[in-house]
Amino acid sequence: MTSTPSPQPPSGTPSPAPPFFTESPAARADRRLIELLQELRVLQTGVQIVFAFLLGVAFTPRFAELSDLQQDVYVTTLLLAVLASAVFATPVALHRGLFRHPGKARIVRVSVRIAQLGLVLLASALSGAVLLVLDVILGTPLALVISGVVALVFAGLWFVLPWAVRRPLEREATPTGATVIKP
Repeated sequence: MTSTPSPQPPSGTPSPAPPFFTESPAARADRRLIELLQELRVLQTGVQIVFAFLLGVAFTPRFAELSDLQQDVYVTTLLLAVLASAVFATPVALHRGLFRHPGKARIVRVSVRIAQLGLVLLASALSGAVLLVLDVILGTPLALVISGVVALVFAGLWFVLPWAVRRPLEREATPTGATVIKP
């Protein structure tokens, strides 16, 4: 007697999820923390690249020609990049320091807030780097306008867009009167 194989989804198509996917609160906290730490790895690489660029700028012959304002922007941007790096590494340190601690859901909530602060610092550092470069190339007035637009793009994509997408989803997923518990 031969059995026929069960039909498989076409190549490249994900298999359908089970109709009722359940996970324990501890498993959910573990999964969320792992996802967050993976995201932070990507961001940390970006911060390191910006930081390396900024370190190199100080050792170029033209650095001495920068105005006081440009040097102030440079120092501020360098410090923002350092702070972003420290903040993005904090959830990793928190995870290591509280490894196997039963309060993982709280660790995730705190780490998410820390990551949001890191995004603000990174957006500020990137906007500052744009301001510094464009100020040297285009002059201060145009550099301020363009770097302001860059900062608004970061704010829109990294904060306003997720908030705008999350609001209707929360309303759809919650019965009237139910309390939404955010991670």
